[in-house]
Amino acid sequence: MHVPDGFLDAPTSLATAVVAASGVALALRRARAELDDRTAPLAGLVAVFVFAAQMLNFPVGAGTSGHLLGGTLAAVLVGPWTATLCLTVVLTVQALLFADGGITALGTNVTLMGVVGVWSGWLVFVGLRRVLRSAGPSAVPAMAGVAGFLSVPATALAFTALYAVGGRAPIPLDTLVATMLGWHTLIGVGEGVITLLAVGSIIATRPDLVHGARGLTAARPLEIRTGAAA
Repeated sequence: MHVPDGFLDAPTSLATAVVAASGVALALRRARAELDDRTAPLAGLVAVFVFAAQMLNFPVGAGTSGHLLGGTLAAVLVGPWTATLCLTVVLTVQALLFADGGITALGTNVTLMGVVGVWSGWLVFVGLRRVLRSAGPSAVPAMAGVAGFLSVPATALAFTALYAVGGRAPIPLDTLVATMLGWHTLIGVGEGVITLLAVGSIIATRPDLVHGARGLTAARPLEIRTGAAA
């Protein structure tokens, strides 16, 4: 979903750069509350995993590429603010060293994947967590998987909205919408499965490290007591 240079006009690119800078500045302040000595190393591992996953690009058409996002996975594991920072670092390195996404489009890519991708998935996860709170930590991987799946087409829709406002490529909007949603719905399935498996593996061994599992307690088994007959 990396947007190349020149795909959006200058005003739209500038607006998304402002949104991205504001989001990163806020995340720098809020991420301190999410991390401690135990979870800080996990944030580094999450960034490395997302970097590797996003490097597996394939052309979607209409001048864009498709790949896993990793925003929901990062948000569930280390918190949404930290996840925004992780995605920003990954996207910056990709743009500067690997020409994956344009330099002038960096703000757009951070807005799409580091803000929309992270927070759309996190909000879905939080909503599911409130509904299924009684299920305990064992339900966290499934909730994360569903949230990860939905975050991908949501981010694709955000991109098409930006294109509708300031797109410069000679591509009909309806063609772009159909292409982006079609491919990214399929990508979302893979995103959901990988998110479920990754979160599930950590929940099974170290649930205390998973940000999205904080405050949840394991469901107690039903106790049946029998009294002695008089």
